[in-house]
Amino acid sequence: MSAPHRHWAQINEASFVAGMRLLFWLYRIAGRWPFRLALYPVLGWYLISQPSARQASSGYLRRLSAFIHADNSHRIRSGLLGVFQHFASFAESILDKMLLWGGLFKTQDVIHSGQEHMLENIQAQRGGLLICAHLGNLELCRVLSRQCSGLRITVLVHTKHAQAFNRLLAQLDPHSQLNLMQVTEMNAVTAMLLAEKVARGEFVAIAGDRIPVSPNPRVAHADFLGERAPFPVGPYVLASVMQCPVYLMFSLTVGARSECHFELFQESIRLPRKNRDQVLDELAAAYAARLEHFCLRAPLQWFNFYDFWRLSGYDDAPR
Repeated sequence: MSAPHRHWAQINEASFVAGMRLLFWLYRIAGRWPFRLALYPVLGWYLISQPSARQASSGYLRRLSAFIHADNSHRIRSGLLGVFQHFASFAESILDKMLLWGGLFKTQDVIHSGQEHMLENIQAQRGGLLICAHLGNLELCRVLSRQCSGLRITVLVHTKHAQAFNRLLAQLDPHSQLNLMQVTEMNAVTAMLLAEKVARGEFVAIAGDRIPVSPNPRVAHADFLGERAPFPVGPYVLASVMQCPVYLMFSLTVGARSECHFELFQESIRLPRKNRDQVLDELAAAYAARLEHFCLRAPLQWFNFYDFWRLSGYDDAPR
């Protein structure tokens, strides 16, 4: 039988984090390769016990494989082996997050690109909106923001499904929670608060690849890896309220090097009363194209373990 379709906010990661906590201390004692060897049974158990995540990963990899094959490039495994590798990549990213907040990650080796325009605005005390993705290690951008004088980033999160992991990060470094803002649903009060932050020259980061936590979310539709998929409109509505520069932010690991990419998306966004939905679809399509580009560079580092292409039919059973 197929596993029930779930909204991403219904996924509870507590048991996976419990295993990662032990593996983190193994890494500190013995290094990354012993960590990887000990990781296999943890991943095997997770593969068996999480059918929804397993099927969502398989569906993503299947679409990715078909899309890459159509482009005459190398194939991506979409069976159990591919899912196992996808989960392993997720575990590596969690380890890197813990290493970052534990002060054990060599941030000086990170490759940066495209931040020049942002730095000019930071010096001019002009804030902006950062649209990010669940690709690679977003924590890297948050840690690096603390190393750049004048750069203050508030990350909008829905952390009710990830409380165990956030508590773990807070144990490693209490400052890890200082620039998070819990937002389950965007409203006028929240938008005004964020607009004030941007007016002070700060930056607000919001995910562009997860639909809102609400029964009837507003979405735009765009082609992503060969199929139409729903994307949130919140980032673009928020940008239209704040009238500030909008950037895209992607982090990923290629080979042994971590990368942070910043791209100017729009100097500002204005949503007309007429053809508003069409404009939102165009903005979502532009974002989806860039997300697709970076997914193809790091195929196993996009971590949305739910059926991203399906909007309805979520499982509302108690957890």
